[in-house]
Amino acid sequence: MKRKTTGVGSESAVLPPETSGWRQIVAKYQRPAALRGLWQVANTLVPYAALWYLMFVSLSVSYWLTALLALLAGGFLVRAFIIFHDCGHGSFFKSSLANHAVGILTGVLCFTPYYRWRWEHAVHHACAGDLDRRGTGDVWTLTVQEYLEASRWKRFAYRLARNPVILFLLAPLFLFLVIERLPSAKAGLRERLSVYWTNLILILVAAGMSWAFGFKTYVVLQLAVLSVAGSAGVWLFYIQHQFEGVYWKRAQEWDYADAALHGSSYYKLPRILQWFSGNIGFHHIHHLSPRIPNYNLERCQRSEPLFQAVKPVTLLSSLKSFHFRLWDERHGKMVSFRALRGLHRSSGVSDF
Repeated sequence: MKRKTTGVGSESAVLPPETSGWRQIVAKYQRPAALRGLWQVANTLVPYAALWYLMFVSLSVSYWLTALLALLAGGFLVRAFIIFHDCGHGSFFKSSLANHAVGILTGVLCFTPYYRWRWEHAVHHACAGDLDRRGTGDVWTLTVQEYLEASRWKRFAYRLARNPVILFLLAPLFLFLVIERLPSAKAGLRERLSVYWTNLILILVAAGMSWAFGFKTYVVLQLAVLSVAGSAGVWLFYIQHQFEGVYWKRAQEWDYADAALHGSSYYKLPRILQWFSGNIGFHHIHHLSPRIPNYNLERCQRSEPLFQAVKPVTLLSSLKSFHFRLWDERHGKMVSFRALRGLHRSSGVSDF
């Protein structure tokens, strides 16, 4: 399969191979609208700032009220991350300068360096669903065979990483507070510098917020909001690529369009959750064309039969994904550790 690169959206972005028809379809929805983008920034960041003040005030009223406000603030932070995400794709505004400026601002709010994340996420889009190019910007996923052939320590580490408490509660905080603070040796100079600058700005913000609210109060409120947003964000990302019927292929069989439409879920959420998640549930469309801004995704879904043919994952059906642990290449599906135990009881492998 031949691939060519382009400077649009990312220095390492990968153009999909020619496939019949879909390019013309998505092109109609790729035009950013400045007013819609500005309105989304306003209706996300203004309430988020107001909620921070209300959380502080509520501490003298009721901790339960504070927790409720933190839950709501976490929802707005998820929405801020979607704006950050779109800016990284160069899709939120027509102006590159505007995308970078808003991306850096929302990146600080989300504890994520803009240029480093942008680079890693471009890699994710270039190889999502490709078994031979796993490992950057995705959830650690082993095949059944890889798990069976792994050392006892690796199997233990994998099971630990896939434990729901670790994956959805502890790992998000570790990701945003620790991993995002460290530059990658593989990244370019601008990406590494973005980590350092983001860290510096976060220190200054923390100092200012601690002066305004008190150090202990700031840390408690920030951790509460970041925990809610991080857990919700990791869950969304997990469901987008770990669901019943998901697409995984080896490199020689991998196809960009198939990987987008069948390797990324159409997560059909209730309207309020769709709003807070910035329409990211239309992930099949987003992976086919990252240049479509999030505020155009629903219109694209409703208007085009190509996307309506994709089976949705509902909030209820998505709960099945809690049990998915490994990719079974032989049967072409995700399986649980319990299913693996039944399938390979005679293999002599222990510590399932």
